[in-house]
Amino acid sequence: MLTLTEAVGKVSELRLRSKTIVFTNGCFDIIHPGHIYLLEKACSLGDFLFVGLNTDDSVSRLKGSSRPVNSLDVRIKVLCALSFVDAVIPFEQDTPLELIEHLLPDILVKGGDYTPDTVVGNDVVKQSGGKTVIIPLLDGWSTSSIISEVGSGEN
Repeated sequence: MLTLTEAVGKVSELRLRSKTIVFTNGCFDIIHPGHIYLLEKACSLGDFLFVGLNTDDSVSRLKGSSRPVNSLDVRIKVLCALSFVDAVIPFEQDTPLELIEHLLPDILVKGGDYTPDTVVGNDVVKQSGGKTVIIPLLDGWSTSSIISEVGSGEN
């Protein structure tokens, strides 16, 4: 896990070595195959993958008071255990715009439920010479549907 200041320092180091910086973000509350697919694809697009992670308060504001299921510490631990995630940066805001403005990644990645024009930070990344890449969703996988199935007793 990195703070924003540490992440900015890491970006400077990576740029000196001409490395391609990739950024994606999300709640990553209950990691499922759709998350793994997105993160693996994001990693394959560059040399270093930063993952912006909503804090617990941010997730609650976005998803409702029953979320997150897993605490920030647990979500950080799981993401950091994935070999294709290079760094996790928690953020308190509802969007990762501040992170994106500071990091200015070469490639901004989101899932297929977005279009480039609806991705927060797309304009910032484009203005700095980068691009936004949309990764198709894996059918049938979402944290909300998993929670719904568990709540209904289906499996």
